Amino acid sequence: MRDFLIRHQTPALLVAGLVIAAALGVLTGNETAQVTLTEMFIRLVVVIGLWVFIGNSGIISFGHIGFMGIGAYAAAWATAEPSFKQIMLSGLPVFLQENQYPFVFAILGATLLPALVALLLGAALMRLAGTAASIATFAVLMIVNSVYANWDSVTAGSSSIIGIPTVVGPWVAVGFAAGAVITAYLFQISRLGLMLRASRDDEVAARASAVEVKRMRLVAFVLSAAIAGAGGGLYAQFLGILTVDPFYLGLTFITLAMLVVGGMSSLSGAVAGVFAVTIIVELLRLAERGVPFGSVTVGLPLGSQEIGLGVLMALILIFRPNGLSNGRELVWPRRAPTDEAAARKAPSAALAGEAAPSP
Repeated sequence: MRDFLIRHQTPALLVAGLVIAAALGVLTGNETAQVTLTEMFIRLVVVIGLWVFIGNSGIISFGHIGFMGIGAYAAAWATAEPSFKQIMLSGLPVFLQENQYPFVFAILGATLLPALVALLLGAALMRLAGTAASIATFAVLMIVNSVYANWDSVTAGSSSIIGIPTVVGPWVAVGFAAGAVITAYLFQISRLGLMLRASRDDEVAARASAVEVKRMRLVAFVLSAAIAGAGGGLYAQFLGILTVDPFYLGLTFITLAMLVVGGMSSLSGAVAGVFAVTIIVELLRLAERGVPFGSVTVGLPLGSQEIGLGVLMALILIFRPNGLSNGRELVWPRRAPTDEAAARKAPSAALAGEAAPSP
């Protein structure tokens, strides 16, 4: 067991850190802190989904929040009150209109539907590379947003879907975040992940080594969409009410900012970026509300969150282009050899030197 943990210490340390953060949040008994933690863990699931594709392929994707929205609506269709669905969502199939399914079924749908959409779209999109592929993923985001904002009989259009059970708290969210970390790590160390990173570093050499670049990118695209969709399903059952508005540019840029701040080339960086940006945004939000000093309340002007986040990204890109993780994974620090250990090694080293033939 010890050797297994040493070999896979990165996911073990990351999961342990997530569990400790959740436990501290719950032990405080502060409802606001628990809500913030839950939202952070849900965003962590989405950012890890982004990392699975962006970090391994090197292609920036602006479309994954669209997959998150697809997953959120899939969960809402499964769990919302049947009476509401029969009136407002009359375009849904009968088995969805007349029934209210459990959490597991909803998350399963929130994972599979975005993966299916990503498979169909990715078959064409993964033929592109670089800037063209990034623009194409942004087009996907726009298409998903437009369709869901205007498909009144299925998504309620610009209205809200209500009556969704709020069953996601800190422990449920951290469980899915840990699952996302483990899934991303398994893909990272797999043969598919290795080949995809090879194409990221040198596509010509990878193709010359018989790597099917389009296929590898498609696998990562589908897997990342499934993880982001699961994050959307959690989001719907965290809020209890759903509209299409959040799943657009604002959430797209903040999740990308988390990935950039932490470092796009490592799984540990994705996790670190979510924590760092969440802490900074929450501090700026508190500062916007104002801090009392006696009879005077001093606060930052509205919009300071966005300004602070922009300044943070600029500083990271200038002084640490590889993010907070610097492209490295989290590992347990190694102890330097003690004097006693060095003394034990000295006699054997001396004997080896005596046995070595002189030149």
